Amino acid sequence: MSKHFPRRLVGLTIIQIMTILAVLGVGLFFALSLMKKEPVPQVTFKTIDGQQLTSESLRGKVVLVNFWATSCTTCIKEMPELVQTYGKYRERGLELVAVAMSYDPPNYVLNFAQTRQLPFKVALDADGSNALAFGDVKLTPTTFLIDKQGNILKRYVGIPEFSSMHALIEKALSA
Repeated sequence: MSKHFPRRLVGLTIIQIMTILAVLGVGLFFALSLMKKEPVPQVTFKTIDGQQLTSESLRGKVVLVNFWATSCTTCIKEMPELVQTYGKYRERGLELVAVAMSYDPPNYVLNFAQTRQLPFKVALDADGSNALAFGDVKLTPTTFLIDKQGNILKRYVGIPEFSSMHALIEKALSA
């Protein structure tokens, strides 16, 4: 029996060491993935007033890119909050581009933007290339917060928790 005791003790120690290394490895993986910055895709937004904005031309600003549709009740519900957020931070350098999904009829988008007097840029993604470039966005609303260097800080699917979004915007604007 004493011959097996050292082997068992060593076995437990090896298992413990392997467990510790596995936990450290998983922790390191998640820490590195959080630190990894995902660059914004190179896209051109075509606004309803005929402008063309590129992701490169927005560099130097903190940007919210919001994918939405006039047929999406959740999108319509969040729009006043987006207007308020834009109003609160635009003087400090926030830009907001509301990108209508490819299935949204352009005349509906134009009517919505005009009747609600949306103060930010509204773009049409007629061919779906913008949604595809941002990870094949299918669910609306989906909003991306982008820093001044052109890195995606956060992706929100559904209505964001606006107070925490505002905290991230504040931090990005101060950087």
